[in-house]
Order: sequence, then structure tokens, then C-alpha cells
Amino acid sequence: MEKNIFMLDNDQLKDIARSFSKKVEEGLNAENQEIQCIPTFITPKTTNIKGKALVLDLGGTNYRVAIVDFSKGVPTIHPNNGWKKDMSVMKLPGYTREELFKELTDMIIGIKRDEEMPIGYCFSYPTESVRGGDAKLLRWTKGVEIKEMIGQYVGKPLLDYLNKRNKIKFTGIKVLNDTIASLFAGLTDNSYDAYIGLIVGTGTNMATFIPADKIKKLDSTYNIQGLIPVNLESGNFHPPFLTTVDDTVDTIFGNLGKQRFEKAVSGMYLGDILKATFPLDEFEEKFDAQKLTAIMNYPDIHKEVYVQVAHWIYNRSAQLVAASLAGLILLLKSYNKDIRKICLVAEGSLFWSENRKDKNYNILVMEKLQELLNEFNLKDVVVHINSINNANLIGTGIAALA
Repeated sequence: MEKNIFMLDNDQLKDIARSFSKKVEEGLNAENQEIQCIPTFITPKTTNIKGKALVLDLGGTNYRVAIVDFSKGVPTIHPNNGWKKDMSVMKLPGYTREELFKELTDMIIGIKRDEEMPIGYCFSYPTESVRGGDAKLLRWTKGVEIKEMIGQYVGKPLLDYLNKRNKIKFTGIKVLNDTIASLFAGLTDNSYDAYIGLIVGTGTNMATFIPADKIKKLDSTYNIQGLIPVNLESGNFHPPFLTTVDDTVDTIFGNLGKQRFEKAVSGMYLGDILKATFPLDEFEEKFDAQKLTAIMNYPDIHKEVYVQVAHWIYNRSAQLVAASLAGLILLLKSYNKDIRKICLVAEGSLFWSENRKDKNYNILVMEKLQELLNEFNLKDVVVHINSINNANLIGTGIAALA
């Protein structure tokens, strides 16, 4: 293939950044926009985080439970990476809320506790955050369909269920999205002017803190001041300059016109972009980012043209992430010109993937981001990428103790 159809120059990337910035602002001003911007009504502490919390982390496949202890300043997790359980059973037809609660509770009852503590619940499905820290389930994703829970509170029913079955009670529950949990984990270092949580793995999303007065869709009854954590749901952004190949992938996966940024960027789709580039060739059915990076990392056993195109797709994904970050930073700077030092807590298998024959993904993102910030005359902004082990558990513990 002679022409790189996935090539984006800096002028195009700056247009993407400006578009992202504008769409985030639209999401802050009104409901049901392309980038939803869902406020989370949990105000985390940025200093003197003290105490212990039980943390639950329910993802698409796995469930983790841990006690996070902040009593010594630096958070410690018991056990080291949490107890883990496969929760694929959630995807079975007819699976009920009662069955889910029993599965979640079985692991908690086995934990020895000698004191009451709050619960932080990292719940990786679309929810609407409500005041007090609970959330209502908007819809299930990732193949789960427990119909009786849709539109219902996620936290309070589980807390009541647990407290009926435990002698030592739990004092409260806070529910948050995994991107918000990553954002909160950055608060363990309070030397930054701004914080961004980023996930680039199977899917992609971002979260940040936005001044309350800039979230125009919050009516005056909320009466909230200061910074509010906002889950952008940025995977639904529709960037300019996508290709006809991206249109094909969008058609193949259904949910037409939705999650266009995610379909161009995240691990679940990168292999399918390669497949769609060569529609007459035969590939394995399951062909995700892991397979794509294997083509790049072991070029001797793959067709030269596949290796070349795999690099193009991987690089473009990193450039699109850099452009979206630049767009978000442009917006944050417009709200507070004094922002200089930004903490980026980045999670996800694709973000930390290795490219043995060229630069790793995270380096591609950060180099391109710096280029774009320089071209936007934001040379004074320094973005520090923070890789925090168990960011989800730590951030959820911070939420529980808020």
C-alpha cells in the first residue's frame, strides 16, 4: 500500500482538538450531546485522606474486592491486587439482581474486619450520578442484561443487602465510573494544577474536574461550587478526518454512528480496522489490538504490507488520543489560565502496550501532545503521565472516604 490513508498532519490534529473542545463544552451546557459530560456528585479530598474503605471493582469480566487503607499517608491495598473473581456468569440470559448481589457478597463476607467502614463501588457501566454519591443505572453494556436493575439505584440496594448479612456494618456507599476512579487516584499527589483520568484499553474514555459554574446544564437547585468531577464519555466523540475504512468498521459493529472515536482508537477495534483495509484477505475472526501489535512486533512472520498498515493504524490511534487531550487542555486553560502542571493518570492495555520496532504507544501520545500544545502556544503547560498501580482501587477508596 503506497498511500497512508490513516495519516493525519498537525493542522488536521489541531482541528480535531478544537472540535473535541467544542463538543465537551456542548456536553457541559446541555443534556444528550455527542460528548455527554456526566457530572459525579462526589467531592474527593485532595489532602489529609485518612481511614479505611472496602472497595468493589466490577468490570466487564472480572470483579475485585480489597480494603484500601490511607492511615499511613501512602495508600496500602489488602491483599496486594485485591481478591479477584471471574464474573462472566453475569452475561447469562435470565441472570437476576439477587444472583448478582449474592456473588458480590460472598467475597465480602470472607474478609475479616474489626471496624465499620464505608464502601467505594467502581461500577464500569453507564450510570447517572446523583447527589449523595449513589448512581442510577442507565443501561447495561458488555453483554450484560439484568433488566430489573435498569433505572434503579446501584449503591443503596447493595449496601442494604450487605448490612443484613454482616455483623459489622458498612457506613455508606459511593458509586463511580472507572475513569473517575483513575482521575481520583491522581489526587494522592496534590502538587498539580489540574488532573485528567484517561483509559485506552478495550474501550476509551476520559474524566476531569470542571468548575461548577461552567456546567450550564446543572440548574440552580444544585447550588454546587468549586470543581466537579465529570465523566466525559468521550468515546462517542465523532472526530473529523475519519476514513471510508472507519465507516466500514462502524457499519460492521452496528450501533451506527455511535462511539466513532472509540471505534478508531481503542483496542477492541484496531484489528478490525486492519481487516477492513484488506477486505479480500482472510483473517482470524477475533482480531483485536493484541493481534495488531503482534504483527508489528514480529514482522518477519507477517506480510510486509500488513506490518506497514498495522503501524499506521497504531500511530493514528495514539495521535487521536493526543489530539483529544490537547482539546481538553485547551478548554481547561480557557477556564483557568494559571494551569501549568497537569497530572494525567493513564490506564489501559493499549496505552501501555509495547511497540518493539518503534516507539511505544504512551511515548507516541505524549510526544504528539507536546507538539500540539506548542502549536497552540501552550508551551508553559507540562503534562506529567502518572502510572499508578491499582489506580481504580485507590481512586475508589478516595471516593468512599469523601
